[in-house]
Amino acid sequence: MNFENFILPHIWNLKPYSSARDEFKGKEGVFLDANENPLGSGVSENWNRYPDPLQLSIKDQLAVIKSCSTDQIFLGNGSDEAIDLIMRMTCQSGVHNIILCPPTYGMYEVSASINHIEQRKVSLTQHYQLDVEGILRTVDQNTRLLFLCSPNNPTGNKLNRSDIYTLIESFKSGFIIIDEAYIDFSDEPSFILELAKYPQVIVMQTLSKAYGLASLRLGMAFAHPTIISLLNKIKPPYNIGGATQEIVYKALSNTSFKEESVKTILSERIRLISSLQNIPEVIQIYPSDANFILVHFKRANDLFAFLIESKLITRNRSSVTLCEDSIRITIGLSEENDKLVDLIAQFYSV
Repeated sequence: MNFENFILPHIWNLKPYSSARDEFKGKEGVFLDANENPLGSGVSENWNRYPDPLQLSIKDQLAVIKSCSTDQIFLGNGSDEAIDLIMRMTCQSGVHNIILCPPTYGMYEVSASINHIEQRKVSLTQHYQLDVEGILRTVDQNTRLLFLCSPNNPTGNKLNRSDIYTLIESFKSGFIIIDEAYIDFSDEPSFILELAKYPQVIVMQTLSKAYGLASLRLGMAFAHPTIISLLNKIKPPYNIGGATQEIVYKALSNTSFKEESVKTILSERIRLISSLQNIPEVIQIYPSDANFILVHFKRANDLFAFLIESKLITRNRSSVTLCEDSIRITIGLSEENDKLVDLIAQFYSV
């Protein structure tokens, strides 16, 4: 695949910043190269040295976990950094456009707006699936990116895989971004396993959900090694802090916690759905392959306000395309889910 057709020329020809840790990758020695404080940091652990700019030890772990190679992995400050870098790498303001399929993750639109990139929106169907024909009618020679979120946020469902394959085979003017932030809660196989077959696909995942590391802000992009090398070229030199790298390394070494967490959340998802189905004012509970459910309620706005007053925080999605009168509910602990159901029943009994 000729990636040069899809990458802005100044990015392709960019000479990246060379950090001190790029020039020497060892961990032992006398370091007088990076203008660090040799006395330490004044806290229990020393953070006075710059971290590995390419996070190689974490990538070694992820390559095994995700069944890919280390040169197919980019790590960012949340998936949001990867989204922004991909846009800056491929899209020239006033020339190129991207396609979004609302309702979907809101940062695609925000990042495109920041970068002043034209957004073409092709809404999902009433069943929250892709309008494949509508997407293909909207694509032109200047469409550089197509964003697909599966399982989708805020609807929770996985997109029909056959539709994704159709788009991959048909979309030839740029890259398809498949956001798999919630893939750990789904039985769907990751498109990471198909990157060799589809070099125009970029897969995004995160450690914020199943791994419980949202506060650390570590997102992952998986792609052809050429694309990964370009992302590494344009990212800030030390975009993942040393403390984050250390904690992530420990977390990835304890996969049993993640597996048990997913098992517990999926069990609670089933139980919560069952409880909500007994409430007459629940109009619809949409299918979910994520760690949340989208629920269509009667008087959803009033219910959301009541829950807020009761210090139980959900996400009102009623103003989002195709999500009228719907609330997104994250699967919580057993006692938190019970409290939610009790409060909903209390609200409708008044």
